[in-house]
Amino acid sequence: MVFDLVIVGGGVNGCAIARDAAGRGLGVLLLERKDLAAATSSASTKLVHGGLRYLEHYEFRLVHEALAERELLLAAAPHIIHPLQFILPHERSIRPAWLVRLGLFLYDHLARRERIPGSATVALAGTPFGAPLTADHRLGFSYYDCRVDDSRLVALEALDAFERGADIRVGAKLVGARRQDARREGAQWIASVAGADGRLEEIRARALVNASGPWVSETLGQRLGLGSRKHVRLVKGSHIVTRKLYEGAQAYMLQRPDKRIIFAIPFEEDFTLVGTTDIPFPGEPGPVAISDDETDYLLAAIDHFFRKKVGRGDVVWSYSGLRPLYDDGSLEASVVTRDYAFDLDAQGGGAPALSIFGGKITTARRLAEHALDTLAPFFPHMRAAWTGGAILPGGDLGPGGFDAFVADLIRAKPFLEPRLARRLAGAYGTRAWRFLEPAKSLADLGADLGCGLSEAELDYLRAHEWARTAEDVLWRRSKLGLRFDTAQTRTLARVLAPRGAA
Repeated sequence: MVFDLVIVGGGVNGCAIARDAAGRGLGVLLLERKDLAAATSSASTKLVHGGLRYLEHYEFRLVHEALAERELLLAAAPHIIHPLQFILPHERSIRPAWLVRLGLFLYDHLARRERIPGSATVALAGTPFGAPLTADHRLGFSYYDCRVDDSRLVALEALDAFERGADIRVGAKLVGARRQDARREGAQWIASVAGADGRLEEIRARALVNASGPWVSETLGQRLGLGSRKHVRLVKGSHIVTRKLYEGAQAYMLQRPDKRIIFAIPFEEDFTLVGTTDIPFPGEPGPVAISDDETDYLLAAIDHFFRKKVGRGDVVWSYSGLRPLYDDGSLEASVVTRDYAFDLDAQGGGAPALSIFGGKITTARRLAEHALDTLAPFFPHMRAAWTGGAILPGGDLGPGGFDAFVADLIRAKPFLEPRLARRLAGAYGTRAWRFLEPAKSLADLGADLGCGLSEAELDYLRAHEWARTAEDVLWRRSKLGLRFDTAQTRTLARVLAPRGAA
């Protein structure tokens, strides 16, 4: 079999491209050597946002595109994406109030806004918004963006691609690829692929997409034997999660003296997510962890703004990721563009290779659409763009929206505790019925492996979402890792272990 596209990388860009391409009628193979969203795409601040601070760097086109995508994504995945109100305490010494108001006005009007409320000036003293803050924060501003479960977004894109005919291979690695002589048998890539079992297979494809994120240059040079004038600049972003810092559903956008922005966001009901840092990373891409300096930086932001004081002992989880930002020549990591760039190599009529530099969660759908349009001359029979109005798996919640769906789920399955029902609805949307429908009691879902994770849910994750390890389940398909203890994690790992491995 000859595929139209081989896509290297199972992050948000790779899976979005696979989804779009499969829906346009192309034969797609996606290769991910570890797990879906295993790197950058699960290490974000969990936001779908326009990028309010990008306005200071005059990136109006990027902000416009991101704001438009925010509306589309909210409609496409209302189970995993939800509007979120942000409170921005005014720091007079950093930005004058008129400048903040101007930025918020632009943010409200740079793109059509149908589902997201506009901004406002708010009093903090004596109000619920100001109650968690120190007394010297009396004036603030309110605006809205959206929260997202980033790694679940990637899994749903992969699932949609699969259901439209794409071949999704998790645990498969591109060993190398070469162009076939177009004069002999037509323009194709011949790729050597190592499967999850280590066996090598030769794959042929009419085009190759390099969406390997931090490894984009490595894939180009070491796997494809190609060069590029474009590069990424690796920036490490780290977050901490603490026990809940305050009551209320609002998030906070905190301005720091270095003009960096730190977010404090309600997280998984009982916690607060705080981040992110922006640290230039000069090394080779690979696993990264938060440093003591980064932890202290984030704790200092909490200490400056919030009445509740926390220390390192209050941090229940931290995570870090490398952002492969397109290198636009900026001197400071915090001002490097969050836009993306392509490099199309089709020299001498050979099979094309399209490499992706940069990008972000919010604009991945548009990036995918742009990527397929770029490849359109090589696929004259490819169908038109379609994802702009399409719903992601589980997102067809009905006219009542998310809360109504949760209520319907509890009525239909009264044995589900409200908290569990809300978690399942927020993870799977209508796809939750696939494993809940036959159940007439909690026992029908099988053993509880911990914190409400049933055997039925785990079977669904293995069969439909490529979950293979405890880490896949606890940190990328869910955030149950925040609640699982060591014994529960070991039990889950044993259940997931291949037969004969334990």
